[in-house]
Amino acid sequence: MKYFTLISFFFLSILLSFSQDFDTFFVDKTLRIDYSFAGDSKNQHVFLDQLSQLPLWAGRRHNLSEILREGNGQIKVTDVASNKCIYTDAFSTLFQEWITIPEANTAKRSFENTFLVPFPKNKILVEISLRDRKGTYVKFSEHEIDPNDILIKKKGLKDIPNYTAIHQGGAIDKAINVVILAEGYTSSEMDTFREHAKTTCDAIFEHDPFKTLKDKFNFYAVETISEDSGVSIPRKNIWKDTAFSSHFDTFYSDRYLTTSHVKDIHDAIAGIPYAHIIILANTDTYGGGGIFNSYTLTTTHHPDFKPVVVHEFGHSFAGLGDEYFYDSDVLDNTYDLETEPWEANITTLVNFSTKWKKMLKENTPIPTDPKLANKYDVGVYEGAGYSAKGIFRPATDCRMKTNTCKNFCPVCQRAIEELVKFYTEQKK
Repeated sequence: MKYFTLISFFFLSILLSFSQDFDTFFVDKTLRIDYSFAGDSKNQHVFLDQLSQLPLWAGRRHNLSEILREGNGQIKVTDVASNKCIYTDAFSTLFQEWITIPEANTAKRSFENTFLVPFPKNKILVEISLRDRKGTYVKFSEHEIDPNDILIKKKGLKDIPNYTAIHQGGAIDKAINVVILAEGYTSSEMDTFREHAKTTCDAIFEHDPFKTLKDKFNFYAVETISEDSGVSIPRKNIWKDTAFSSHFDTFYSDRYLTTSHVKDIHDAIAGIPYAHIIILANTDTYGGGGIFNSYTLTTTHHPDFKPVVVHEFGHSFAGLGDEYFYDSDVLDNTYDLETEPWEANITTLVNFSTKWKKMLKENTPIPTDPKLANKYDVGVYEGAGYSAKGIFRPATDCRMKTNTCKNFCPVCQRAIEELVKFYTEQKK
């Protein structure tokens, strides 16, 4: 009996230590850290810009010192007094995409990036590491933050835009909080925006595993008003005054719709509970973009609105890679074929055992001939990550490959489910 009591007390202590980790080191607010990422293809720099305090913390409260997806970069928060890692997260950035294109060989540019961490009770050390082409994470920035610093500006206490919950799966501190923002919608077009926000939410929940895990999510429609209707299309010399200054032709790719005004996005929603961001662009021009743990941006009046917004959310929320490819693409130099990508659904076979190898049927040929797709719903099919050769995907078709495919492939479904549970459940 004494032995049983000791064992029970031991496991209870472990559970309590997990649940108390957040309360031990953090208060229920957000520390927003803004950076400038700058440089070119050969040299990169990360500069601290400014610090802000937001009214509440709407991110994960479990597994705080771990990451499930590695991303193209990582932020690590260490408690100075104990030298303990108390929070870490992964991300990708537009800057890291830009340094892979030819322009970065002859020009230098800077990009805004914003990261959210729970607001610390005591001094912390913050590190920013970026992944190089060989898969090594290199530290680019390290600095201390004192939570009592008088220059930490309090935001989100006034001028909050109208927002409504379009899906409430649970309490803010127990669910994944997603905001849907309006881009290129004037004040008179907010009824249309709210319809599009509801369509977005419904489209995501049409897909497994989001459908079966919908009680893990909250979606909020935020009425961010633009002066002009529509968005900028530089190749047509169309420039609009919009809430987030988004535009097509990112990196001179017609369909790539992004914004580099990241601080404007976060300023607009500072008083709203959020951890993930979807931005809806009021245009019928085809395109979009999704950046892991940054934002999804997609258009609403194109016939492919629903499959595209789900695809881009696969990028920004789940860190899934593109499974499509072209013979030549502006981003076809994104991946080093001698390095295993961090994304769960693409592989160079350099370290395939860390991907979906265990999901293959016995004797599945590697690579897998697409003609055998009826026999192997999960295989190793060549062509992914914008490259026709050297990068492989799990299925012949998937929501991360085409707009016509109805579902995520089994590997993508597994990756999404793992991440949702990682955010909302304590690892055992």
